[in-house]
Amino acid sequence: MRIATAAYPINWFDSFDDYRAKISRWVADALGADLLVFPEYAAMELASLGGRDVAGDLEASLHEVARHADAMRDLHAALAAAHGCHILGGSGPVFDGPRPVNRAVLYGPQGVIGHQDKQIMTRFEREDWDVTGAPGLRVFDTALGRIGILICYDSEFPLLGRVLAEAGAELLLVPSCTDTVAGFHRVRIGAMARALESQCVVVQAPTVGDCDWMPALDENRGRAAIYGPPDGFWPETGIIAEGAMDQPGWVVADVDLSRVRQSRADGAVLPFAHWPEQARSRLLID
Repeated sequence: MRIATAAYPINWFDSFDDYRAKISRWVADALGADLLVFPEYAAMELASLGGRDVAGDLEASLHEVARHADAMRDLHAALAAAHGCHILGGSGPVFDGPRPVNRAVLYGPQGVIGHQDKQIMTRFEREDWDVTGAPGLRVFDTALGRIGILICYDSEFPLLGRVLAEAGAELLLVPSCTDTVAGFHRVRIGAMARALESQCVVVQAPTVGDCDWMPALDENRGRAAIYGPPDGFWPETGIIAEGAMDQPGWVVADVDLSRVRQSRADGAVLPFAHWPEQARSRLLID
């Protein structure tokens, strides 16, 4: 299959039609990809529809974006159907309770496949924004293969990736939003480590560029990339494809998921199979 992962800039919109035009253009420009991955909090650019005062307020911006959830869903579902592809839409706040979760929705040609909420909140989300986690991971059975989603910080926790891999996930999607090079590399290293441990493909899609009207996403650093395990069935670096740092656009690669099964069965090393052996180890104290 062909995977397109976005390094995505945040833009100001005067109307939802402007947002529709942007997303439609991005999907059309994805070189006929079977799977398109947008970043974490990419939906937050819709805060601009509330005006500068709303977009500049941490709490008000969450509510403004959340009120467009149905329109976003309809737009992405229509684009997935029209292009015959799967799309992981940019995540954003959803108020299922008193405080919002950070939700990414997966779409296929037949409509909404399902959603994944972020599990573990960063300090900013906990202490400043009051966005909450919603425990519970899902594996999505699709025509492309079994897909799991680890939203940004979630990719830095090995047991989350292991749960998905043990449930059959061969492809992990990591939408991200980081405001420093260090933050980007934390997610990048986590994504590459998950590819190594679970001998699977991991796709990272970051937000990029500056945004002077919304403090939640004022700076965005990263590069889009697709990773595999550094093994004989994959590139020696583990990097299948990557873009330039902070450069907006799609990074596209053709990926054969049958290689995941080959790696897990007959790789140079077998970390997916040998994972349980860690439990036998114990600390030796003289």
